[in-house]
Amino acid sequence: MPSDYETFWQFESYAVVGHSAKRPFPRLTYGGLKRNKKKVYPIDPSASTVENDPTFASFDALPGPVDAVVLEVPREETRDWVQKAADAGIKNVWLHMNTDTPEALATANETGIHLRKGTCAVMYLNRGFSPHAVHGFIMKLLKKY
Repeated sequence: MPSDYETFWQFESYAVVGHSAKRPFPRLTYGGLKRNKKKVYPIDPSASTVENDPTFASFDALPGPVDAVVLEVPREETRDWVQKAADAGIKNVWLHMNTDTPEALATANETGIHLRKGTCAVMYLNRGFSPHAVHGFIMKLLKKY
């Protein structure tokens, strides 16, 4: 039976949110979703392109709805992006490891968002031998995958 983390990747459409002016855009997550044939939109209010694809400044600017969102933004922005996801009607949110805050968790709880947190998205998306695959193997051994 797949874990809650694994079922997150069964949706058809995603937004990946980053803020390049403050930390590198999550290209591995974005690229992993594209390689897995998912519809994926990059949201970055501080960049015009990611991997030669146009970015969007917000959920409102997307050409269509998404099923889920991966947030890989600075911690101080996490709560606001969780609220923006809720306002856009997105109910499935992945917070990249070490970006959760008590305020973000409370906002998710108050708005009915199904939140996944505490681990790295890339270990679920990129197959083959890599540091992320090793991370995934260790997490499986610890029954935290």
